[in-house]
Amino acid sequence: MSTKDYLEKDYYKALGVAKNASAADIKKSYRKLARELHPDKNPGNPQAEARFKEVSEAYDVLSNETRRKEYDEARSLFGAGGLGGAFGGGFPSGGTTGQGGGAQFDFGDIFNNARTQAAGSGGIGDMLGGLFGRGARTQRTGGPVRGTNVETEINLEFDEAVAGLTLPLKLSSPHACPTCHGSGAKPGTVPRTCPVCHGQGLTTRNQGAFAFSEPCRECLGTGHLVDEPCPDCAGSGVTTGVRTITVRIPAGVKDGQKIRVPGRGTPGERGGPGGDLYVTVHVRKHPLFGRSGDNLTLTLPVSFPEAALGSTVRVPTMEGSVTLKLPAGTASGRTFRVKGKGVKRGNALGDLLVTVEVAVPKKLTDAAKQALEAFATAAPEDPRPQVTQQVGGGHE
Repeated sequence: MSTKDYLEKDYYKALGVAKNASAADIKKSYRKLARELHPDKNPGNPQAEARFKEVSEAYDVLSNETRRKEYDEARSLFGAGGLGGAFGGGFPSGGTTGQGGGAQFDFGDIFNNARTQAAGSGGIGDMLGGLFGRGARTQRTGGPVRGTNVETEINLEFDEAVAGLTLPLKLSSPHACPTCHGSGAKPGTVPRTCPVCHGQGLTTRNQGAFAFSEPCRECLGTGHLVDEPCPDCAGSGVTTGVRTITVRIPAGVKDGQKIRVPGRGTPGERGGPGGDLYVTVHVRKHPLFGRSGDNLTLTLPVSFPEAALGSTVRVPTMEGSVTLKLPAGTASGRTFRVKGKGVKRGNALGDLLVTVEVAVPKKLTDAAKQALEAFATAAPEDPRPQVTQQVGGGHE
């Protein structure tokens, strides 16, 4: 990220959140704006496309704890208006008196203080060093720039999530121009190094005793010039369109889990690496199975005779069916464990948890009713002795 981005772009305003917004609020705002501004919903709308890129860039910074800290520190040191905002359009008066009696401001102190304040956040001190004099040689504005991250969502069937699969995913987003492969130059030609900044993307401007770095006006900070632009991307090296990406969803993926696909976000600039693609998985419910961690759950209705007398029943799994033996006197709500028939996720293998539920018939034939009445008369055991003792009697 360039110094200009740190000092002049208001990423909080771009996402419509407060400066003290939580990570959850930032993500919520980004996802809402990304859906509204996505190129699929705004075909042929350059304003929406530009806003989409602005929102993506802001989220790329603010969603990363380290980069957000660097950004906040840079703006607090120099103000939201950049160098001009920090010094009110000039430089502060006061300080020591130099030759000629004028006020002399010691930028060395500012530079050293900035490095001290940024020590532990990583990068701000080096960035500030690029603002002045010799530090401009290390400022890599014209160098490779990493692409931004892209987020999307998919819906999977329950059995697909358990087994895992590889699927093609169509995305409409900026990507490297297939004609020039991201160089921006017409096929058969190559960009040439800018003769003004010598590929640095920055030029140094002297103002009195100080030297300031600014983007090269000849190459607009890219560090190279394209004499014959690519006809398909007009020299930008990036086009917006539909691309198909093959994504591997691992076995055992959970509902709401986010899969990272490295380098498949928006392409980088000037040979920089691409951003990452994050795929949020939504898993549809299964008519029979549920899930608890790596275990599958199943509710098994059984009849009263099966539970009372014991029985052997067939139960389904994700890989066929198995035999489950119910002992006599099985109570409703009892759970049986079928080892190794759950979710396989990496080296972990869950079980199938079968919970028995005694089914009570809603309608009875006359013969069934007589049989139950006979059973009720013959049954010696009170199913609720403590309750019976408390109320002081039996059936009314």
